[in-house]
Order: sequence, then C-alpha cells, then structure tokens
Amino acid sequence: MGISVEFNPDLTLRNYDKCLAGERKPEECLPEKLDVGKVYNFLKFGQRNYWLEGEIPLLITDGENLSMPIASIVILECVHFREKGSIYTKGKYMVKEIFNPAEKAHFNGFKRI
Repeated sequence: MGISVEFNPDLTLRNYDKCLAGERKPEECLPEKLDVGKVYNFLKFGQRNYWLEGEIPLLITDGENLSMPIASIVILECVHFREKGSIYTKGKYMVKEIFNPAEKAHFNGFKRI
C-alpha cells in the first residue's frame, strides 16, 4: 500500500455552469467572473501538491480535457483533509492576470513568460 499524492503544475477547475447545474460544489468550479487581485477558494478531490513559490496557470477542465491557461494565479494556501472516507485538497488562490487564451503562450513549464 502506498501513499497516493498528485503533483499539479496548474490549478484546473470546472466551468461555472457545473455549479449552476448542481453537479459540482462552487469551490470545484471557476467563479462566475474572475477579477485580478481577488482571492477565491478551490476544492479538489485527492491529495494534491501545488507549487507555492510563484505564479501557475489556471485552466478549465471537463474531467478529461484541459483548456489553455485562462489566468495566472498564486496559490496562497492549501490544506489536505478527510471527509466521509475520502481525501480532498482545499485552498485559496489569487488572480494575478487574466488571459485571452487564443492570444499567445503565457507559461513555459513553470516559468511565466
């Protein structure tokens, strides 16, 4: 038996419509509107580790596919916890910049360009 930990180079959240439809909790989804400088909560299933020393991309996921980065964020805090026998990671992130995904590349690996 091992310890299942996922290392994530980005934060991926569901589209806001999943929250409106009641399919996901608000923290599992993007907010209705992202604002630069604002802090938002996130919630992910599983024990996840994020890079906390700089900006990382924020992406949209449908569970299989990932979008291009829609924003640059900084993870301010993340905590692992158990609920009903499952492990989750929750935390806070602050939006540094919002992107036009079709415009150009904004990250090269972990390096913000």
